[in-house]
Amino acid sequence: MIKACIFDLDGTLTRTQASIARPINMTLKYYGLPEQPVEKFNYFAGDGIKNALERALIASGDAGASHLEDGLPMCRKWMDEDPLYQVEPYPHVVDSLHELKRRGIKLAVFSNKPHNSAINVVETIFGKGIFDHVQGQTDRIPIKPDPTGVFEILGIFGVKKSEALYFGDTNTDMMTGHNAGLFTVGVTWGFRPRKELEDYHADMIIDSAADFPAVVDKVNKSVFQ
Repeated sequence: MIKACIFDLDGTLTRTQASIARPINMTLKYYGLPEQPVEKFNYFAGDGIKNALERALIASGDAGASHLEDGLPMCRKWMDEDPLYQVEPYPHVVDSLHELKRRGIKLAVFSNKPHNSAINVVETIFGKGIFDHVQGQTDRIPIKPDPTGVFEILGIFGVKKSEALYFGDTNTDMMTGHNAGLFTVGVTWGFRPRKELEDYHADMIIDSAADFPAVVDKVNKSVFQ
């Protein structure tokens, strides 16, 4: 039976494009480069702040991303100053998480945000009691699609790969889930279109966070009965 659900954060649980765009656009402005529209961060984001900044620099005319190494510390500082800028949960997320919790399922977040920022966002938006573990990027836990963070969570929970689901909204998430050997669920309300999730072989695709509990039921029925 499914005993744990592991969720990506940005684009899966929370709408965070503006919070990612803000510090990166501040960095671009510092170097006299044109700021990028928030909607472009659907594709800039997803692989950690360094990759997002590099993509934005290139899009703004810094073809070689020459300001990346110097600009990254500033960008991280500005992100840490206001990581909750215009952040909000997607519809139905909160109710579905509480339903999973009511069923006794362990809940975790695995994010490419820096670890402390991930904890800050999760605890502020959802409170301190809903998730059993929050894992962000650290020196020991590399960014996704490396599955190390998933294995860390499974070890903490004491559950097998076959007893956990992974939810995410991007190709990086689909690769992460599959690299870890988990049943991987793509969500269509986040940063990327359905086709990307299909192309990266999501095991299931859902269109509403209200379906989180139904996914557990379907997997339990198809795999364990």
